This record gives sequence, C-alpha cells and structure tokens, in this order.
Amino acid sequence: MEKMYFIAIYPEQKIIDEIRAFKEDLAQNFANSKALKNDAHITLLPPFSRELKLEEDIHNAFQKINTNISPFEIILNGFGNFPHPNNPVLFVKPEKNENLEQLFFNVKEKFSFGKHSFNPHVTIGYRDLTYENFLRAWEFYENKIYKTKFIVDKISLLRHDGKWVSINEKKLSK
Repeated sequence: MEKMYFIAIYPEQKIIDEIRAFKEDLAQNFANSKALKNDAHITLLPPFSRELKLEEDIHNAFQKINTNISPFEIILNGFGNFPHPNNPVLFVKPEKNENLEQLFFNVKEKFSFGKHSFNPHVTIGYRDLTYENFLRAWEFYENKIYKTKFIVDKISLLRHDGKWVSINEKKLSK
C-alpha cells in the first residue's frame, strides 16, 4: 500500500490560526477551500509516495538529515503568488533566510529525488482557485499588510492518513 509523505516546518499555533483566517477568507469570498485542509507550513520536501513497508527507510533518511543548525527566526512579511494560469497559488511570503536555504539543502541531500528549486512560501490559496478568482484575490492581497515571525527549532516528517499527520520530528541544535 502506497502512502504520501512530506517534510515541513510549522510555525506556532497562533500563526497557524492567523493564517487560517486568510484561508477562510479565500474559501468564503473566492470559492477556494482546498488550503483549509492543511495547517500553515513551509514545505522543505514536497509530497512523495512510497510503499508503507518502506517507511522505516524514510525514517532512517529523515534522522540522517543534518540539523546541526541553531534554531533561527523566520519573518513572514506580506503576500506573494505563483500566477500559473492552470494552477495559481497565493501565499504568505517569508523573507529571504540563509538558514532556511541551508535546511532545504540538508533535506535535499538525504532525499535527492523530486524538484530542486526552492521557493519557500506558506500557501493560503491553490488547487480549486480559478484564475479569475486568483486575480480578484490578488488585487485584495497584493498590498495587504501581514507581518509576523517565529522560531524554527525543528522539522517534521508527515504522512497522509486521510489528513497529514506528523510521524516524526527532528530538533535543530548547534
């Protein structure tokens, strides 16, 4: 049986709740509810599927990720988008962060498959967002102010069991 997995960073609950309000706005006003299924996060390794019987290998590789990095701060500042006509995405934008780039590189080192570009973002709208609604929503969000910050002190490995559940985490420590 195949399962889906991914690796991500989660902010604290207060920020998850704040960002959920943007997702609810998109669901109510722009017919876009898919993002409500997931808590706010920054993806380090996009979802991939593996046989459940190989899960131990995933755990082993996850434990080998170099997390010898001091916990660091991420600043979320404003909104951005990927304006792809067939699959537009609206997101909260993290400021450029070398530690985050390093963490991504360290994950990629142990999980070398998948795409290699890294555009960190916290999705608020995607999947069932039509291009027309995306353009309307972007008019609203383009100049909207939202700024907050959180400390990254661990990374999480998640498995999809009807919804995404954390099955492992690894603390950052210098």
